[in-house]
Amino acid sequence: MANLVVGIADCQVSKSRDHVLVTYALGSCIAIAIHDPVAGVGGMLHYMLPESAISPVKAGENPYMFADTGIPLLFRRAYEYGAEKRRLTVRVAGGSQVMDREGVFNIGKRNYLALRKILWKAGVLVQGEDVGGHVSRTVRLDIASGRFWMRGPGSAEQELPPPAAAKGGHAWPSAS
Repeated sequence: MANLVVGIADCQVSKSRDHVLVTYALGSCIAIAIHDPVAGVGGMLHYMLPESAISPVKAGENPYMFADTGIPLLFRRAYEYGAEKRRLTVRVAGGSQVMDREGVFNIGKRNYLALRKILWKAGVLVQGEDVGGHVSRTVRLDIASGRFWMRGPGSAEQELPPPAAAKGGHAWPSAS
């Protein structure tokens, strides 16, 4: 197994059964992971901000920095590898208030709301999520199995949700 690191404002898509996509220390940023078990395709985006309108120049240089430009690109890249929307399992983590405990800027919450709006308009359901709170998270997506794990500081790694639960469309409860 080889880790493919998804950096901040980055996206990786793979069809290699040997790859595990991983992103570290999600604070207010959000990771969205998608997996198509039939095509064997998985992808992960780690975006920082909800809307590219705040900096069209930066969005042009790196569309993965923003939800509204990065999320559609993640899906398009997965489709190029053979994924189909109807088969995708979608999981989400992050969106916490690590640096902004008083909620002055609410970037985590705004990032999450942007994601939900984009996915709702596209007719995409989220099968598992762990968002909000005041802790950072590290997440991994195994391309071979579609399993998605999350770990916070000082906590054990947990699977969100197991693939069988995701197939049934059961939502994993959000962290508070």
